[in-house]
Amino acid sequence: MTQGAGQGPAARTETLRDFRVPAYVHDVPANMMAPEPVPDSPEPAPFPDGYTPTERDLPVITRGDTVPMETGQPAPVTGDGMGPLFVVGDVHGYLDELLAALHVKGLVDAEGAWAAGNARLWFLGDFTDRGPDGIGVIDLVMRLSAEAAAAGGYCKALMGNHELLLLGAKRFGDTPVNSGAGTATFQAAWLLNGGQKADMDRLQDVHLQWMSRLDAIEIEDDHLLMHSDTTAYLDYGDSIEAVNDTVRETLTRNDADECWDLFRKFTKRFAFRDGETGPGAVRELLGTFGGSRVVHGHSPIPYLLGEVGTEDADGEDSGPVVEGPHVYAGGLAIAMDGGVTMAGKLLVQQLPMDI
Repeated sequence: MTQGAGQGPAARTETLRDFRVPAYVHDVPANMMAPEPVPDSPEPAPFPDGYTPTERDLPVITRGDTVPMETGQPAPVTGDGMGPLFVVGDVHGYLDELLAALHVKGLVDAEGAWAAGNARLWFLGDFTDRGPDGIGVIDLVMRLSAEAAAAGGYCKALMGNHELLLLGAKRFGDTPVNSGAGTATFQAAWLLNGGQKADMDRLQDVHLQWMSRLDAIEIEDDHLLMHSDTTAYLDYGDSIEAVNDTVRETLTRNDADECWDLFRKFTKRFAFRDGETGPGAVRELLGTFGGSRVVHGHSPIPYLLGEVGTEDADGEDSGPVVEGPHVYAGGLAIAMDGGVTMAGKLLVQQLPMDI
């Protein structure tokens, strides 16, 4: 049974190894699974109850080659009103890859300045951790938001589970929280999930304020935008406005257990993947919040496809092959996490997609 914030801890304090569970077990061969738990380790438990991690939750890949800035085509600019809509999947600190992908789509120029006029750009969350420059990514998104607004468009962002994790690590550190399976801390969870000391050292109040005010869910052009492929958003309200208000209020109260429970729910994944139940889960969200299709990040496309791949590969040939977004759940869901942390692809996609 899943326990939430406020419930009593288990009799034994779980250790890090208790939570080093294998990857999504239906996808990972037996010889790739993590070792059995070692109950006597002194480390605190980092993962929330119900969390389904990917095959490796601590990939930190520093790419040896600079990503080339390919010549991009300018994003189409319309006359009055708003321009075309673009979405960006999980970035995880890969600033060079992000700039290259935005440039290819004509959204920024060769210097990384907004170049798309009245176009609309949405980031689906997870800006930091695992990659080398999470704070640089946040700084870029904040700057593009101002530049896009001045040009008649906009650049906006959603809350991902890694934003909640970084906020929690900064605010609560090693303060014990009730994980639902023993005692955990945000600091331990952040480190195990790819937290970078360089990001924490550069984290400023302006970054914390920006992250804490992000929306959790939004709708654009009949697309329901969210970070995580989960129905847990329904736990926070029956409208987009209610969900966003509840999430912000939770963060404002600054209660460690409440924030952990929020993080726990945002880490859930794979709600839409099953061929029989997935479309129904999407329809439940669409029926409550509106829209005709869900667009999300969070779960790497190789995992949705059952392709484990590797997250510490040196060569391009050993990484997962991701050509673009993954449309699934009977055409009702679009996955945007191309697996940049596992040598995959950082995806920027114009909507709607021709399917």
